[in-house]
Amino acid sequence: MGKGNAVHWMAIRRMKIAMIGHKRIPSREGGIEIVVEELSKRLVKSGHEVVAYNRKEGRAKNGKLMKSGRQYYEGIKVVTVPTVCRKSLDAFVYSFLATMRALFGRYDVIHYHAEGPSVMLFIPHLFKIKTMVTIHGLDWQRAKWGGLARRYLLLGEKIAAKYADEVIVLSSNLQDYFLKTYHRQTQYIPNGINAAQPVEADIIKKKFGLEKNSYLLFLARIVPEKGLHYLIKAYQSIDTEIKLVAAGASSYSDEYRKEIEALAAKDARIILTGAVYGKELEELFSNCRAYILPSDIEGMPLSLLEAMSYKRKCIVSDIPENLEVTKHPELSFRKGDIASLREVLERNITDTNCGESGDAGEFMEYDLSEYDWDVIADQHARLYGGIKEGDKEEEVWRFQGQ
Repeated sequence: MGKGNAVHWMAIRRMKIAMIGHKRIPSREGGIEIVVEELSKRLVKSGHEVVAYNRKEGRAKNGKLMKSGRQYYEGIKVVTVPTVCRKSLDAFVYSFLATMRALFGRYDVIHYHAEGPSVMLFIPHLFKIKTMVTIHGLDWQRAKWGGLARRYLLLGEKIAAKYADEVIVLSSNLQDYFLKTYHRQTQYIPNGINAAQPVEADIIKKKFGLEKNSYLLFLARIVPEKGLHYLIKAYQSIDTEIKLVAAGASSYSDEYRKEIEALAAKDARIILTGAVYGKELEELFSNCRAYILPSDIEGMPLSLLEAMSYKRKCIVSDIPENLEVTKHPELSFRKGDIASLREVLERNITDTNCGESGDAGEFMEYDLSEYDWDVIADQHARLYGGIKEGDKEEEVWRFQGQ
């Protein structure tokens, strides 16, 4: 994205870094998993040692602990730790065991991701190990969590604000929140995106009968805060042959998933694909008429960045985290307002203007230079090494190619 190899110049030594908080890498289970993978791969390539603490894949019976193991992926050492597959205990058990193992790893930095796992951040802090945390969103606001879980997530947020050596946030809105709530200065580093290469409809044509521009796309986790129920209700009130494709898996939200399935069953135009990967995912992004993200809460939505990288028209709720990324308020609607969403959908479904690609109205150009993963990995490495924006560098060398 135009930055070249210059981002690999660093005035820091090689470091050993632990990543705690994701579910698994490699995985597309959520944005955190993608961030940890993309960031870790580039840090390894730049000469650092990265250890990612995965949660054991699969479900345990009767809440029993699962076996652990280790392996390497793209140069990243992946250590799998046991956990309990219960929504109320998963993050607590995993992050505690991962933290206890990390204490003996002689790490320069332990990097926590998300609020729940950050509860354990105080332990390495007591041992004077440098800690960092990325707040991917205000998790305690998510509808799937009950009262006790919300208090636990808020505890993680408070511990991060008080004890972390650095707090990274993904939006200016979150920066303002931490400053007003905890008087804590934070570092803004956005998520990144890889350059996309559009592909023709093949798998999705055979599997779902989808042609280019013949469908609207929702692609995200099937959880209440992503707002799929608003989209389905707005869409069902529109007379159109354009289909609605909703792709994604649920996450500790089985009741909500059943609600969505019941809504979709009333309309043959709606296609629920479940989780999608690889070429099928690329085809869905490449050929949709528009991408829709009707979320109530976001940190920085990676699926939205992906849709933008494919130059698709992106219709989003008007929360600051969405508009800060798209910078197209004319393609937004009032959060949670089905009538407002319907109005925007109708206007864009009937839009027959063509962009440079010849597509029917959905082609868009976005400036994605801010979301270059190489630049973002460099920003993280500088923070790990104690180098902040504007610091003077006395000694510079290049890791890559050495």
